[in-house]
Amino acid sequence: MGISLLLVAAGGSLGGMARLAMGNAVSRRLGTTFPWGTLVVNLSGALLIGLLAGLLGLPQPGEESRPWSLAALGLLGGYTTVSSFSLQTLALWQQGRVRAALGNVVATLGAGLAAVAAGAWLAGGLA
Repeated sequence: MGISLLLVAAGGSLGGMARLAMGNAVSRRLGTTFPWGTLVVNLSGALLIGLLAGLLGLPQPGEESRPWSLAALGLLGGYTTVSSFSLQTLALWQQGRVRAALGNVVATLGAGLAAVAAGAWLAGGLA
């Protein structure tokens, strides 16, 4: 358990830094009137975890391998963000931008599921 915890911590640290860099880069390019940075982070994370699951297979809870602990739980867990997505969607709603809020939910969940499936497909399917 000890090494897995360290791998998750290391991966989470790197993932959080990557999330900040990617989110800021996208926001600078596309603006901040819509949470584009968070959307790109979550969709790219979904694609990557699908690819990873296709390559490594889905572990049973409590039986995560070291590569899975580092990459999926740590790196991608630190990279993607449900909390920012939720807060930004609420902010859009409270600003009266209901269509944008609903669009964010549909884009994140719908495209996120498509991205994880595409990642698994690219990896040759789930083991």
